[in-house]
Amino acid sequence: MQLNLTTITKTFPGVRALDGVSLDVQPGEVHALCGENGAGKSTLMNVLAGNLQPDSGAILLDGQPVAIPNPQRAAELGIAIVYQERSLADPLNVAENIFANNQPRTALGLIDYPALYHQTESLLAELQIKGISPKTPVERLSPGQKQMVEIAKALSKNPQLLILDEPTASLTERETAVLFGVVKRLRERSVGIVYISHRMEEIWHLADRITVLKDGRWQATRPASELTPNELIRLMVGRDLHQIEGVSAKTDEVLLSVENLTGARFRDVSFTLHRGEILGLAGLVGAGRTEIAKAIFGADPVVSGKIRLNGQPYRADHPAEAIRRGVGYVPEERKSSGVFLEMPVAENVVSANLRAAVAGRWFSEKKAASLAEGFREKLRIATPSVRQKAVNLSGGNQQKVVLSRWLLTNPDVLIVDEPTHGIDVGAKFEVYQLLRQLAAEGKGILLISSELPELLALADTVVVIHQGRLAGQLSRAEATEERVLALASGLTSPSGKNSPFEGATMDIG
Repeated sequence: MQLNLTTITKTFPGVRALDGVSLDVQPGEVHALCGENGAGKSTLMNVLAGNLQPDSGAILLDGQPVAIPNPQRAAELGIAIVYQERSLADPLNVAENIFANNQPRTALGLIDYPALYHQTESLLAELQIKGISPKTPVERLSPGQKQMVEIAKALSKNPQLLILDEPTASLTERETAVLFGVVKRLRERSVGIVYISHRMEEIWHLADRITVLKDGRWQATRPASELTPNELIRLMVGRDLHQIEGVSAKTDEVLLSVENLTGARFRDVSFTLHRGEILGLAGLVGAGRTEIAKAIFGADPVVSGKIRLNGQPYRADHPAEAIRRGVGYVPEERKSSGVFLEMPVAENVVSANLRAAVAGRWFSEKKAASLAEGFREKLRIATPSVRQKAVNLSGGNQQKVVLSRWLLTNPDVLIVDEPTHGIDVGAKFEVYQLLRQLAAEGKGILLISSELPELLALADTVVVIHQGRLAGQLSRAEATEERVLALASGLTSPSGKNSPFEGATMDIG
């Protein structure tokens, strides 16, 4: 099926999200759609999926104009979409989710469960998705497994056009490889694929052509073979983004010391964080890094061990105590535990330091708005007003709001867990600059990141965790992708050129 979107325009109150955007996808083509958060990618795909109606423009399938008033009509036309935000029903099992509203029935009209489970097993086997039982409740699955179920659900309808929106954001390396295999087989079956991702290496691995949007406008459509990464970035953000210079602000002053710290999922972890230092915490999925961060912040219990902050004994039994002592925490799950989606930007910014917005004896919305306005300008938060709800912001701008909240508390130690997850390359660069600036101001930054190039570019020191234990510590000069991956995988003696991890790209989560 050939798709043509022609001069699509969509306007929301005060914002023109799409301004005459055109896109075509050929049968059997992987067409990457790139752009910063807020560029219009999601809006364009929601028009195609029937969730939004364009103000003007046309949608053509095999040369014939069609209307897509709702998702049901999109499915009838052979269009399926896998959203970045999962839509599964957790209480139901895998099979019930995959074939929702399309289950096989008995002669009496009841769900034919043996047939349902057989269909599910056949589909999972065809997609080479292993380790997932059709009878398992979705709520028991890992984030990566849930994403694979979402993909299976979309493919159960045999679409002719598949839209994948950040499909690998929560996948392990093995799951990502499975997805790439699925994409290859779909291409061979002449299924057209629109692939949205902020991960550049994926785009060059999969895409035949690349279309770039910026500020709701079409910028370019090029064969992937004719674009370099720098050219793509320039089209997306309007400027070249050079790798962050590794200028360290690390001092000799120990800001935070952790000695033999033990929690539910980690044991005997020790490290020191100096003033002005960015310390990277690396490890494979489930290694215990986030749990260590939460224990320091008082969100998870500490079984044993010692922590000192600014030379004084420190133990936070609650996040409120951590905040009072000068520790801030930007969590990995931005939407569920980072930003308050239904609250205005201003209230989000002051939520960790309400006293800052007090005028006299009462909370002042005017003062909160003034404080938020300062951060809006400083961090370039793209919003028409600080009184707008956070749910209406892009992922990158939501992350800036979360960072603003903690900057307002003026912490000595800032823990940032996956700070650039799901945000575009331009917003990433701005976050990098901010972290460097905070370190230069004398803050201590504890950085958790699944992107090794990011971790190595920013961190002065890399502490590697393997199965809840300290596997090694590397200085900036010592830290390479190969050595970090070797330690994270339990290889205590990285083998140099002959290492099986040389050149690997592994998610470390």
